Amino acid sequence: MNTATELRNRLRNIDHKGYPAYKDLKGQYQFGDYVLSIDYVQGDPFASPSRLSVRVEKSKAGFPAAYYDTPAKRITLQDHLTRLFGRWAAGGSFQAKGSGKSGLLSVSRCGQQVLERTALRVKDGNIILRFEAGFPANGRTINARELEKMLFEILPDCVRKSLYYVKIDQEKLRKAICLCEDQQYIREHLKERKLCAFIADGSILPRESGVSEKPMKNAVAFRSPESLQITMKLPNRGEVTGMGIPMGITLFVGGGYHGKSTILQALQNGVYDHIAGDGRELVITDASAFKLRAEDGRSVTGVDISPFIKNLPNRKDTTHFSTEDASGSTSQAANLMEALESGSSLILIDEDTSATNFMVRDGLMAQVITPGEEPITPFISRVRGMYEDLGVSSIIVAGSSGSFFHVADTIIQMKEYVPIDITRKAKEAAEVYEGGHREKYGQYAVDDSRDTDRAGVAGMTGSYGMEVFPAFNRKRCPGPDIALRKDDRIKMKAMGTSELSISKENVELRYLEQLKDQEQSMALAYILKYVQLKMLDGRKDLCQIGDLLEEQLDGSGLESLFERGDVSAQLARPRKQEILACINRYRKLKI
Repeated sequence: MNTATELRNRLRNIDHKGYPAYKDLKGQYQFGDYVLSIDYVQGDPFASPSRLSVRVEKSKAGFPAAYYDTPAKRITLQDHLTRLFGRWAAGGSFQAKGSGKSGLLSVSRCGQQVLERTALRVKDGNIILRFEAGFPANGRTINARELEKMLFEILPDCVRKSLYYVKIDQEKLRKAICLCEDQQYIREHLKERKLCAFIADGSILPRESGVSEKPMKNAVAFRSPESLQITMKLPNRGEVTGMGIPMGITLFVGGGYHGKSTILQALQNGVYDHIAGDGRELVITDASAFKLRAEDGRSVTGVDISPFIKNLPNRKDTTHFSTEDASGSTSQAANLMEALESGSSLILIDEDTSATNFMVRDGLMAQVITPGEEPITPFISRVRGMYEDLGVSSIIVAGSSGSFFHVADTIIQMKEYVPIDITRKAKEAAEVYEGGHREKYGQYAVDDSRDTDRAGVAGMTGSYGMEVFPAFNRKRCPGPDIALRKDDRIKMKAMGTSELSISKENVELRYLEQLKDQEQSMALAYILKYVQLKMLDGRKDLCQIGDLLEEQLDGSGLESLFERGDVSAQLARPRKQEILACINRYRKLKI
């Protein structure tokens, strides 16, 4: 291994030479307590910055083993150190001067969520930090003295203040780890308490604006209705009260602008842990929850949507449904069946982003257009079977239709951002309404026989279509895109969380609302490439592929996607739900 002195000498030897001479610096250099590695050198000062990494051994870093002895705590530690280094690097960025990106120092910009990233990894107490640096130049001539300033003065100061336990604010780190333990305690105890989500009293759910994830100032703090209030004894905070949302079918209703969508957004983001001060630290949702919506125009390949749509006029097969341009109802049906395929046990739905004909069918319409003439079996007819037969709960936001009153176990009204349990009131109103308008519900058989043991209002749960959820094909075995395998130089790009491109093929992600970071989108591009080149063989189904990927990422991280050591410094791990959703949206998918 080279020494820091050798790096300094090399810098002085190439000063004022053409920019390509910087490539001679690639390699590893011992800097006392850490090793600096120059992994990739940019082609010119205006190109993508150079990629560097720092390795600190466990004995020098000194972080307590109790801070990384579980995956959740390790990810929290990584997140905390990445944020620390990012703050110091921001202060040192562009202190070195020159053309283009000269002097840039940057690392992943972490948001409100705690995500696993390639920017920093802790393994057995050893730390590897990956970041970017703009190597200085005057025009396209090397300015080695400015790079020497970056690597020998600015960078060591950033490393020293962020990657050594004795140098950081230990109390802030301890609090971050304690919060992580509390969040994991809630997440791990949801199932045993028969809950699909928990929202702690005092949580701040509204956000600052539509483009900001920070909490709104002076917002109404969340307060659970007494009927749904539970207490959890957390490892660090002790007893915490809040609203436990039970498994089954939960309906949020209320007037416009009273907080229905706000609470649903908090729940869909509750699949992630959040940093202290976010306001949603103790909003915890079943980690497999999937936000379902209509997605007009999406590509669908070989999905069995027959539980919801069949007997199409053109006799199109809906047990292996494929289209390049799905409608609102077919896209939402496909999204739901793919979510079940991915292992989701909680579905989140807002009627505002749903296809009306997929969600519910008006009783009068059912009288005029008989069931035999209508190919769509609406979600309202299947939602009970999803829970009773598949164990999949639903949380639904509705503002204009009371139809779901009949099937919901729990009904919550949002009034000025305050939740009120109106289950009994709504059930009584539904029963009276149905009694006076029974002819309007001729399409749906009312049968309470499966509801006698369910929580809620016993004997008042008139139901739409209580039949068993139909059997469906779960085994879809995709083959590889041969053209992609023949492409020696596969180019990838992410456009925020809206879209990614792989070998000039665009994949729409904008309706995967639980993607929170562009680095997750970029990781999806690498995963899609890896899956196409390494895993798709026409024998393994998508469920198996998702499980194998999860096992690989749990064990070896996103770094395992790279054959050589040149790992991207700006990737964040997506969930299995988004991974499979991305694969399903690849228009060249072959099943």
